[in-house]
Amino acid sequence: MSNSRLTRREIREKALQALFQLKTNEELTPEEAIKQALLSYSEEWNSEEDVEIQDYPYLITLVHGVLDNQAAIDEAIQPYLKNWTVGRLAKADALIMQIAAYEMLLGDTEQVPQRVALNEAIEISKL
Repeated sequence: MSNSRLTRREIREKALQALFQLKTNEELTPEEAIKQALLSYSEEWNSEEDVEIQDYPYLITLVHGVLDNQAAIDEAIQPYLKNWTVGRLAKADALIMQIAAYEMLLGDTEQVPQRVALNEAIEISKL
């Protein structure tokens, strides 16, 4: 299955789902969380064995990028939170911000300009 079947927005949504699962289930590996998020995408996959996560390199990049750079991302977000900490935010809100911050600060801004990453975060938060 090719990654062309998912738009960049859908990939960001799947990254949000995978990261949310990882925040609520510490026994889950990132790869398992990604597979579970992808399973919810298509009825043609019957089990985790049917899902090939390597077909979704940007999804893997987002999930691992946020996980691997959590402290730096939270440090970058914190100054903009008045009377709040990242830890006090709703999990989904914090994860949307973390994905956008990863794309804006540590991602390839030639592929994904900062304004696009920010706009995508806003659109996903509306869902």
